Amino acid sequence: FTDGSTMSVLTHTLAVLFGMGSWVSINGLWVELPLIVPQIPEGWYLPSYLSVLIQMANVGPLFVTLMHRFRPGALNETAVIYAIIALGTAASFLLGFFWKETVVVAGVPRSLALLVLTFFLAAVDCTSSVTFLPFMMRLQPQYLTTYFIGEGVSGLLPALVALVQGVGVVHCVNSTQPLNGSGNASAGAADHRLQARYQPSNFSAEAFFFFLSAMMLVCLLAFLLLNLHPAVAREQPVPRYSNGTKERSRARRTRAEQRPMMDPFRRQKPRSSFGTGSYSWTQVVYIFVILAWVNALSNTVLPSVQSYSCLPYGNNAYHLSATLAAVSNPLACFVAMFVSIRSLVFMGFLTVLGTGIGSYIMFMAALSPCPLLVNDTSGAAVMVLAWILFILSLSYVKVIIGVILRDEGHSALVWCGAVVQLGSLLGALTMFPLVSVYGLFSSGDPCGTSCL
Repeated sequence: FTDGSTMSVLTHTLAVLFGMGSWVSINGLWVELPLIVPQIPEGWYLPSYLSVLIQMANVGPLFVTLMHRFRPGALNETAVIYAIIALGTAASFLLGFFWKETVVVAGVPRSLALLVLTFFLAAVDCTSSVTFLPFMMRLQPQYLTTYFIGEGVSGLLPALVALVQGVGVVHCVNSTQPLNGSGNASAGAADHRLQARYQPSNFSAEAFFFFLSAMMLVCLLAFLLLNLHPAVAREQPVPRYSNGTKERSRARRTRAEQRPMMDPFRRQKPRSSFGTGSYSWTQVVYIFVILAWVNALSNTVLPSVQSYSCLPYGNNAYHLSATLAAVSNPLACFVAMFVSIRSLVFMGFLTVLGTGIGSYIMFMAALSPCPLLVNDTSGAAVMVLAWILFILSLSYVKVIIGVILRDEGHSALVWCGAVVQLGSLLGALTMFPLVSVYGLFSSGDPCGTSCL
């Protein structure tokens, strides 16, 4: 590669493939649930177990964050990334062989292999938040946005493959049932309803897990090239960093150019010792609170009620909202590549907008199986649009915060990943008892006949 534009395309492509490996395994496991659940003893309790396992896996990012805080420089970040990607590749591959295997535990059959391997996958994906992002400090700033596009693709790609696979595809057929248990349908006393029948998949869950393993292998190869390819090395802005010291000294000299265009706290003094010192502590807290909030909403709170909010409007509305929401994430990152508004005021506006839309989605989920406009086509259209705008607005906020913290140095991106996981954890801890323990939400009928 001798042409500069060609090198740029190569690096952008590798950054996307590297980011794709961040959450592709767990996202893939979630979209495969309708095919897995009928074949394991845990049944539909499995999503609750997965939520707990994923939050337990936050021990990985906790360890990395504490090492960066108390033993800076002691952790070989590159070796950690190689290890976790290799672990994710192996765990996904083994799932293809052992996900249906059961072991009797305390007299009850359990999918022990599935649960253990899921924990390893969750540990890989959670730890990626505090290792992949800081690694991107080694490249030019524009590649961080490309990385976020790849992170969005990690949710989109498994969803598209699952659609091709035919996971959760429902055909609604007429079902005639006699009334009053008389069994005399010929007398006219019959109840005509649409009954949901799930269609067999086009290929097996085993093949899907092998696909996830291949995606992790692609991520590993992308990281290898990002780390070693001479063309990528020539685009690195500075030599290998040492705990962010070079970036901080360099950024301090140019921080006037890096300030947000609209700073609502401009007159507050003194500036903090955080990163380059461009932001006061009030602003730092403001940024991290928003980061935790938007990740809690978009990663755990609203996804936990997506089926409740959409299924009452029909199976098509559910699949359309899930697919277009998955598309919205990388789309927001793509927009941020060309329109990067670092205004803290605008960030707050988008957060309020996304929160308002999320509140509507949550309200409709609480009204399930009979939300507003349930038997109207406009109800389904509004719900699909709500999911698109919700993910678009909050995904843009996450990218802009990542870009801002990238300018603050390596340790700022470590804390960025830690706060992302903290927000997701708090969201999961909030929603788990509401959904799985107290059962405050009721599922609608995939054929949209719950309120007829």
